[in-house]
Amino acid sequence: MDRYPTVADVTESARRLVSRFPGVCRLRHIGTSRAGRPILMLSVGHGPRHILVVARPHPDEPVGGATALALAERVAGGERLSRVTDPAFVTWDIVLCLDPDGAALSEGIAEATAVPEPTLEGYYGSAFRPVAAEQPEWAPIVGRQLPESQALFKVIDELRPFLQCSLHSVEAGGSWVQLTGGLPELAAPFRTSAYALGIPVQHGTYDALYWDNPSPGIHVLPPPDSTDRLAAGSENIGRSTWCAPMRYGGVTAIIEVPMWATDLADDQSPHPAAADALRDLSALVRDGGRQVTAVLDRARRFLPAAEESPHRRVLEWMADDLYDLVADSWEPLARQAAEASLTTAQVCSLDVVARRQPLRAAGLLLRLLRAADDDAAPALHSELSELFTAWCADFEKALRLRWVPVRDQVEHQARTVLTAADSALNAVQF
Repeated sequence: MDRYPTVADVTESARRLVSRFPGVCRLRHIGTSRAGRPILMLSVGHGPRHILVVARPHPDEPVGGATALALAERVAGGERLSRVTDPAFVTWDIVLCLDPDGAALSEGIAEATAVPEPTLEGYYGSAFRPVAAEQPEWAPIVGRQLPESQALFKVIDELRPFLQCSLHSVEAGGSWVQLTGGLPELAAPFRTSAYALGIPVQHGTYDALYWDNPSPGIHVLPPPDSTDRLAAGSENIGRSTWCAPMRYGGVTAIIEVPMWATDLADDQSPHPAAADALRDLSALVRDGGRQVTAVLDRARRFLPAAEESPHRRVLEWMADDLYDLVADSWEPLARQAAEASLTTAQVCSLDVVARRQPLRAAGLLLRLLRAADDDAAPALHSELSELFTAWCADFEKALRLRWVPVRDQVEHQARTVLTAADSALNAVQF
């Protein structure tokens, strides 16, 4: 496997599995997206215990579809690696794409990253990530009820999985796992798998800044009454689809693998100037955001309205306060860094976030400008394109990024799912 499959590819492969293994595999419709696209789930096995796997919860994170297929193939094909891959003991229920509408707006990722040397320009120029209120896993946290979220909640209530695995990827950095409960047997095999495939383990991540961190790359959600959470609404994280299996004694594992790796993600040495670095990164995300917003300001009069354009909604959401929100959330870390140095890996994690925010916005705006029928659009496109190219080049150089082959991303994520399944099975009593 040397490229990401599209949603159509994943669906067709799932149908072929059902044809090859009619007594083991079943494909069913579990919901419909806001735009009327089907949400499909492939079930493999007939065991009374259920593992739920969710692919493409974020449309700009394409590895999950490939991992889902790899897992289904292993179980259906009779690979008895452990009890969890015995289809008479465990049923694997695999949501092929949780956000098909968003994925349709990110279809270009597969082609952009299939070239011999994938580039950040190609990725950010084709990726789409919706506003938080339109992300199926996150929307319930901010009080939005999406049909995609409801479809997943319904499946969780029906199946009562002892493990849910949400398949994510990150543009750059290392690999890590976020858990809603402890799985102590996961840590060592997770690290072994990552290092065997040349993938760094991410020590410290923006996504779980204040979560418990019992072992490298493993983060566990704090107790429900804890106030030590990531900013931007996560005090209501109990409403998320991640936490839904907990009411049945289940655990969720959010498994992240990098598209581009950097060895800085695994560097636990003290950063030589962490406080200064955080101030610089705060300025980087704010300044980049202002530059994209300045171009947006001059283009607003001829761009499609936000209610008609998902791309425009994201741009307005980011321009409103997202850049400042990201930078402001680091202030406690900056104070900590002034007293006790952060590691190079921790600073690296924030470096990725600081650079990707303006790049996501710039990629979206460039697409709108390309499609715009206005005399001012070409000049604005040229101006922003120059910034976009420079930012991508600086990102690759500053973090010394290297592409992780898709087959290695998939293998590590699949191994981690299987190890999490074994650990979760051992932790519960049936």
